Amino acid sequence: MLPGWNWVNVLPDCAARAVRTIEETAKQQPAKPFFLYFATHDVHVPRTPHPRFVGTSQCGVRGDVVQEFDWSVGEVMATLERLKIADNTLLIVTSDNGPVVDDGYADGAVRDLNGHTPAGPYRGGKYTIYEGGTRVPFIARWPGKITAGTSDALVCQVDFLASFANLAGAQRPEGAGPDSQDVLPAILGQSKTGRETLVEQGGGVSTGLRQGNWKFVPRPNAKNAELYDLSKDPAEKTSVAKENPEKVQELRGLLQQAHGQTK
Repeated sequence: MLPGWNWVNVLPDCAARAVRTIEETAKQQPAKPFFLYFATHDVHVPRTPHPRFVGTSQCGVRGDVVQEFDWSVGEVMATLERLKIADNTLLIVTSDNGPVVDDGYADGAVRDLNGHTPAGPYRGGKYTIYEGGTRVPFIARWPGKITAGTSDALVCQVDFLASFANLAGAQRPEGAGPDSQDVLPAILGQSKTGRETLVEQGGGVSTGLRQGNWKFVPRPNAKNAELYDLSKDPAEKTSVAKENPEKVQELRGLLQQAHGQTK
């Protein structure tokens, strides 16, 4: 840790910088679009909520830093509203992976869950290939452009490159983002479908495949491959691989193609 560095001030300082950046940009270039990437530390370890958030969640330090994160998003939203640019701003709040409660720090996070289930109804969490690890929060807000509601469209953050290039009317350099697909209509709620398939990665090099509501999880022993119908079994409790051998073969082939394999 650097001299004078205080972990409890990380998010308040970052939030203040985000607000200041928006204010200065809106003032200096009021007619020019801008992009802000606000990466927060909060729920990552070490979890160090600012004193004013300690004890506010009834779920220990992990819950408290989530409270603090919510506050920081509110600071950004309030700034956009105050500067009267919210209606012309696409705001996205998302995460990089599913939750992990015990990540090597003795901060009481498991003890203090207080009945809370961070992954909700989904199986697994961070480091796993199951939905609890690969399905993440994704909220898009653009007043007047996006109607409030939920979507089952399959999208991935890798698709931001192609989608936002489309939104901005920008030309991508040749070869840039070969895996990125333009799913802007799905992000804006104009379409109920996004991409058809998605390769998902768990811990290490393990990968699986989503195709609509189908989820394929390969195993070293091909006979033990797993297949789930997420429309009926979102918690991935019961594999239906044996009942659907043709679907297993199809998805295995698609996954192998994605890996550049021919067998």
